[in-house]
Amino acid sequence: MATSTLQIEKLLQVVISNNASDLHLHVGKQPTLRLHGRLRPLDTKVLDGDDTMALMKAIAPQRYQQEVEEEGSADFGFSFGDKGRFRVAIFKQRGNVSITLRLIPTKLMTFEELGLPPVVKTLLNRPRGIFLVTGPTGSGKTTTLATMINHINETLERHIVTVEDPIEYYHPHKRSMVNQREVGIDVPSFSEALRRVLRADPDVIMVGELRDLETMAAAIRAAETGHLVFGTLHTTSALGTINRLVDSFPTDQQEMIRVQLATSLLAVLSQQLCPRSDMPGRTAAFEFLYCTPATSNLIRKNETFRIESVIQTGRKWGMQLLDESLLGLYHQGIINLETLLEKANRPSEIEEKLSPEEKRELTKLHASMAGASEQ
Repeated sequence: MATSTLQIEKLLQVVISNNASDLHLHVGKQPTLRLHGRLRPLDTKVLDGDDTMALMKAIAPQRYQQEVEEEGSADFGFSFGDKGRFRVAIFKQRGNVSITLRLIPTKLMTFEELGLPPVVKTLLNRPRGIFLVTGPTGSGKTTTLATMINHINETLERHIVTVEDPIEYYHPHKRSMVNQREVGIDVPSFSEALRRVLRADPDVIMVGELRDLETMAAAIRAAETGHLVFGTLHTTSALGTINRLVDSFPTDQQEMIRVQLATSLLAVLSQQLCPRSDMPGRTAAFEFLYCTPATSNLIRKNETFRIESVIQTGRKWGMQLLDESLLGLYHQGIINLETLLEKANRPSEIEEKLSPEEKRELTKLHASMAGASEQ
């Protein structure tokens, strides 16, 4: 296989044609797709170091090639003509170049297609507060945020400023004005962008990732001072998100941060993407915490351990635990038992809720997994 621009074009076309989420290009392995959450090698040659180096040069601007050479990695957005956009991660490993390209969906999904709680839409009308979308890498946080930003853009007159690394979904001006700033191109860092954004008269601020203490503090401060702020964290539950935020600050600042969060937090949406068992594709499971006065009080008093109980009794506000969402998908036949237990926050408690027939299925699953590991 020739290592040329034409080759990367063919590979990217395969990604788009198959609606794969990612393309992996690593030395010692064939080009590999991630399709519906599973890795699928392509029927082609095994890549060597010259291949991955040539593929990098075919897509990476010179400044990112230099960044890989000097720092060992680089991340950027890449447009494949008008066919699609990719988020590119290039990194060195064992002296060779590795590349992962994630296809950014061009079609924005609706709230109904995502399965978001209806109350989420009403929260987007709020003039101030912080809304956190959390989950592991690749769980669809960016897609969920893009849907929310698009809804505001279409229905409200707002000045929206996003800070992203890299920009994934493009938002044209609609009823709102949208300015998108890319870290490393338009601004040096998330924290610096947040420091400056308040001078631009924004109504809505979207922070691609709350990476460090300074960015977290600036986002909470912006929410307190009359802005609607969206941000993401790599946490898997609402309780874990609040604890992670508070624990990121020095001990002598944590009480103040709890007070700030209690007054400014609107909601936490934690999500996991799961492979479907009823059809090709993936579906999202959600944990949703809506910040009621009772929730705010628990945050202020440092009694966050009671938040899961609040979620369990808050169904009238659309609240639900991630494990409840996963169980619902399982009982609807959308995901299988293995996925249910793999994605659950408390798999042992899920097992206790299974019917006798489901427990027999679980025993068979454990036996097949044990057989596979012995082989």
